[in-house]
Amino acid sequence: MTGWASLQKEVVGQYGTVMHASYASALFEAKKLEKVIGEFVARPTEAGLEAAKKQWICARFPYSQTEVARFYNGPIDDEDGFEGWINAWPIDEAYLDYIRGKPDAGMINQPERVRGVDEETLYELNEQGGEADICTGYHAIEFLLWGQDFYPDSPGRRPLTDYTNHEFARRRKDALLACARLLVTHLSTLEAEWSPGKSNYRQEFESEPEREALGKILTGMAMLAGFELASERLAVAYETQNQEDEHSCFSDTTHLDLIHNIKGIRNVWWGAFGEVKGKGMRDLALSLDEGLAHRITAKLDQCLANAGEIPVPFDQAVLGEDDAPGRKKILRCIESLETLKKDLLELGKTADLGLNLN
Repeated sequence: MTGWASLQKEVVGQYGTVMHASYASALFEAKKLEKVIGEFVARPTEAGLEAAKKQWICARFPYSQTEVARFYNGPIDDEDGFEGWINAWPIDEAYLDYIRGKPDAGMINQPERVRGVDEETLYELNEQGGEADICTGYHAIEFLLWGQDFYPDSPGRRPLTDYTNHEFARRRKDALLACARLLVTHLSTLEAEWSPGKSNYRQEFESEPEREALGKILTGMAMLAGFELASERLAVAYETQNQEDEHSCFSDTTHLDLIHNIKGIRNVWWGAFGEVKGKGMRDLALSLDEGLAHRITAKLDQCLANAGEIPVPFDQAVLGEDDAPGRKKILRCIESLETLKKDLLELGKTADLGLNLN
């Protein structure tokens, strides 16, 4: 095997290792979230609600770093993938629970329509009537913990009484715990698909011609940077200035989603996640075009810095005229992500990977 062929094989193998470590971490944090939520619903207190919120935020960090493995029909988003049950957004809050002005909205408050709100029912009803009909995943849990956000200086303020003396408190607790359990179930499947030494997706991925596997890796990186982050999650909200277009709008943690998504791209670039380290796409790029490799490294650092400079909360930073400080920083981040996408596509051409992002 030539040095070039050996390097390609090593980069593909390390990608599998990074993705397994990422999903294993996401699963670990989701299990902690399930435990904290279980304790909360068993004995609802203000401290318990705050603990569940804190763990939800922690659970998002590693999951956001896995999203770089989307967009090429891998196990997260192939025809049987769980992306729509794990991280679908934006959601129609009234599909799941009450909203301002509609106290009887949502399946939680309508036992005559939805008899039980257990795991099987929520799984079947998720996106049943459309993409916004969400009742599972991170953002359903987020809504059930924080409630709607009407406040410029804080996230949503769902009252504890929703889980104590509300008419449908028991059903709300059932739905929250069912969502947490489904999240663990789905992440367990994804972690298993990337586990080493098994007959699973990872084995298939590493058995593909290196050119095809590397094309998928680069597609995930470029699509997350340019399409999902720059366009869907930032540019849409920038144009509409609508809180409903914010990614994590109930908890005011959109900035953290963005930062950890970019970290996910950087993980693949460096072939690293936490203590896991090896050959990444950077090594491949260095062997082809050192100037381009250094440019992408610098652009990734710039994207991460630009994301960190967006004022918190995002739903206030996006408001105002185009010369407003927050909007200028959001636009700067959008532009840096678009440039990163272009550089990654250039790397695809240099490596002759035949990328097609349509």
